Amino acid sequence: MEDGFSKSGDAKVDRAVTQWLRYDKNPKTVCAVEKLLKDGAVETLKKCFSSRMAFGTAGLRAAMGPGVACMNDLTVIQTTQGLCRYLEDSFVNLKERGVAIGYDARAHPPSGGSSKRFARLAAAAFIGRGVPVHLFSDITPTPFVPFTVSHLGLCAGIMVTASHNPKEDNGYKVYWANGAQIVSPHDKGISKAIEENLEPWSEAWNTEAALMSPLLKDPLEDIHTHYFKAIQKHCLHRELNKSCEVKIVHTSVHGVGHAFVRSAFEAFDLHPPYAVAEQKDPDPEFPTVKYPNPEEGEGVLNLSFSLAATEGATVVLANDPDADRLAVAERQESGQWRVFSGNELGALLGWWMFHCWKEQSPDVGAVKNVYMLASTVSSKILRAIALKEGFHFEETLTGFKWMGNRARDLLDQGKTVLFAFEEAIGYMCSPSVLDKDGVSAAAITGEMVSYLASKHKSLSQQLTTICEEYGYHLSKNSYFICHDQDVIRGLFERLRNYSGDGTDSYPSKCGAFSVTAVRDLTTGFDSNQSDNKAVLPTSRSSQMITFTFSNGGVATMRTSGTEPKIKYYTELCAAPGNGDLEHLKKELDQLVDAIVENFFEPQKNKLQPKPE
Repeated sequence: MEDGFSKSGDAKVDRAVTQWLRYDKNPKTVCAVEKLLKDGAVETLKKCFSSRMAFGTAGLRAAMGPGVACMNDLTVIQTTQGLCRYLEDSFVNLKERGVAIGYDARAHPPSGGSSKRFARLAAAAFIGRGVPVHLFSDITPTPFVPFTVSHLGLCAGIMVTASHNPKEDNGYKVYWANGAQIVSPHDKGISKAIEENLEPWSEAWNTEAALMSPLLKDPLEDIHTHYFKAIQKHCLHRELNKSCEVKIVHTSVHGVGHAFVRSAFEAFDLHPPYAVAEQKDPDPEFPTVKYPNPEEGEGVLNLSFSLAATEGATVVLANDPDADRLAVAERQESGQWRVFSGNELGALLGWWMFHCWKEQSPDVGAVKNVYMLASTVSSKILRAIALKEGFHFEETLTGFKWMGNRARDLLDQGKTVLFAFEEAIGYMCSPSVLDKDGVSAAAITGEMVSYLASKHKSLSQQLTTICEEYGYHLSKNSYFICHDQDVIRGLFERLRNYSGDGTDSYPSKCGAFSVTAVRDLTTGFDSNQSDNKAVLPTSRSSQMITFTFSNGGVATMRTSGTEPKIKYYTELCAAPGNGDLEHLKKELDQLVDAIVENFFEPQKNKLQPKPE
């Protein structure tokens, strides 16, 4: 590079590299960029500098490394400066109220990046502007941040985590003053402010000064106390919990969760779960798993099953690395393990939360003020329970940002929000946290197991009881991996022009199955509405189409907001007492096969199937 000019052959990249080397003070990322220039690594330079990470309603999530496309010291400072400016414009009392910042255990030695360092840099940027910061002094589960925002009445919260993503990744998740994740237009406003505040402020790099500032507070001890007091309100069967003989294994999959789940069990007077020793302590290398995602099922849970066999345990609980999600498995009489799907556990927890509410509520009429929520791609089992029991069910767009904000609206209206869930093993069992929370969900599941054991029932048996009472809701979900945005756009545009004649024409058939309705939340089309306009919010920046079939089946195809995936979700429902279960399973399998063959097939050779 000469006179600030790189040899990438792209003027935009050249400017970005020049600016980077002027702003960055991390010797590892500076050295990495200089080496790329020296080696003439044009393609890598373009990958790192062609476009900045997009700040959306999920915040940021990307690989750690140098450049504007990656998570690193400089991009975290720039993001925080934009967020701070936006908050200054949004809250006149920002300097009185302040923000919360938490982090998980992720680290990336090659770039010198880690969740802890990113959190401290974010704190330094805020403190440099005179904003009080409640920075946790140690790793925490993600749910602690929204809890802190609500508990202390702060303006915002930041959690530095990439949740269950691969070890190279990190992320920056933002919560608003209402305790829920940000939604539009905040994302656009923050994104604009980031672009306007790229040059690091004078104090933004000075983490040592920030750590000594009177504006810095450590909320860990106080929040630990009050969080567990808050979730204790949902413990109704303390004596049963004390006497329960069901043994439970817990794994945090090398994440932050185990100590906190143990504390939650203690708060519920449950016997402590057995810890999977190899996965109990945080380890950013995630050495025992290919993907640190308990949603993947048995591959992540094998060590848990081995420990359960040794200890005679029949239930396994697993958190993802930032402990905001929960997976559950149960040993069957055959000796095989059943890993419950997110929808199945949603049915169990939804039933349990309503069962507990009825135990506590002598006023039968109060049910009219009770609400449960689920994302639109999740099972409609809660709707079936609501119709029979008299409470309200609402569906939202995909993602807990929508459920959290809707829950806040309902709570502000004096309503009771008992439960919310998404099929990706995310559960909100307490309105103390307006986001998915794998810690409280673990303790509440432990109490549900305890209660059912006192009735000589297993989780599987109770799930059958729920299905027989409210109707079977069979679901089958999976995904394809795709890194090429052109392929993804082509696949969805083909579904919008299925006739191939250039007119807007969605499929009317999928193999042997007739399509009776289409809802496209990318374009805003919904054939079920008299004006063909969708009721739920739409977004041109993400792909999402839902098909309803004449047999009652529903299928949604959508892109992920945080991973290079095209996901599909299918469900087939039967009225209570009106379903041949084996026939339903077969019909759902046939529907899924037809969707993959007809809707995915033209691009199939460009897609990677879900890993086994």
